Amino acid sequence: MPAADDLALYIHWPFCLKKCPYCDFNSHVRDSVDAAAWQSGLLADLAHEHALTQGRRVGSIFFGGGTPSLMPPALAGALIDEATRLWGLAPDCEITLEANPTSYEARKFADFRAAGVNRVSLGVQSLHDDALAFLGREHSAAEAVQALENAQGLFRRVTFDLIYARPRQTAKEWEAELGRALAFGTEHLSLYQLTIEPGTGFAGAVARGRLTPMDADEAGDLFVQTQDQTAAAGLPAYEISNHAKPGAQSHHNLTYWRYRDYAGIGPGAHGRRCGTATVRHKKPEAFLRRVAENGHGIAEERALGREEALGEALLMGLRLAEGVDLAALAQRFGTMPDALIDAGRSDFYADLGFVTRAGDHLTITPQGMPLLDALLAELVAADLCTA
Repeated sequence: MPAADDLALYIHWPFCLKKCPYCDFNSHVRDSVDAAAWQSGLLADLAHEHALTQGRRVGSIFFGGGTPSLMPPALAGALIDEATRLWGLAPDCEITLEANPTSYEARKFADFRAAGVNRVSLGVQSLHDDALAFLGREHSAAEAVQALENAQGLFRRVTFDLIYARPRQTAKEWEAELGRALAFGTEHLSLYQLTIEPGTGFAGAVARGRLTPMDADEAGDLFVQTQDQTAAAGLPAYEISNHAKPGAQSHHNLTYWRYRDYAGIGPGAHGRRCGTATVRHKKPEAFLRRVAENGHGIAEERALGREEALGEALLMGLRLAEGVDLAALAQRFGTMPDALIDAGRSDFYADLGFVTRAGDHLTITPQGMPLLDALLAELVAADLCTA
């Protein structure tokens, strides 16, 4: 696992073959992409972040998107090599590539491995063709299985995503699909309930009455079923939607959830480093233009106040099964543990079995996780929620 002072590096590749109707990420469809221009722009953005974080070491690199597996593997290699030259990498540095499991992209996996990628995260989303069509995916279930097997033959660490709680999906259907997913034997799975995000194709379909999301109670039942089934298979939830064998948790994402520093480069990327929040320009063309003008793609950069940072740290940390050490967090930010949590609400929800508090360690229980958003709004001290 990365050391507490290690820096995580997030690199955003904004391009996709098409926009999926559930997706609210910063992704764009373009007829052509100038790889040389993007390599130059991303390397310049990388150098800007290094100038502000010298003396650190990179513990993880994550290529997200968009669809990073569409980028030339040589471009990924150039970025990995430059990060190595500038910062140096931890001996066990996790370098993850998000990939769609189309046959075209799967053919590039060996080249990405040669470029330095050592972990692949596949956007499988479903193992059924009808569900993939509903979700607007470009691959078939057979392609997904082939890509997964290909990745497992090339990379030591492989994870993949599935989306459940789809309209009209039954508990029996999800049990069978999840059982098949677990049978592949990967060390990590990300299992997300389908949510209707504003501005997406699905949001428009709901507004027009063409799509009815699953009832919240039914979705909650599927969540509990998911936790039980993955735990029984040896991949318990370590975060509300992420499941792993012991020791196989995502190093990079733990940096986010434990509220450690990460630098974000590329269009729309967010960062939290050295007490500063950064946001890059979202539109690809605007990002490249700003890099050419300023040497970086930052659209917004501001110092984080103590209350805002503490609020973020609690909201992220309580997503984890390990919970939050309030005393350690208070010491880190120069305050007292009792200032972080509403003690009355904490006691109330502890009596209901939704949270546990042992001394200064606060944890959301498995029974409380389906209610996470509501619990966070109640537990975190009011002045931190509104900071």
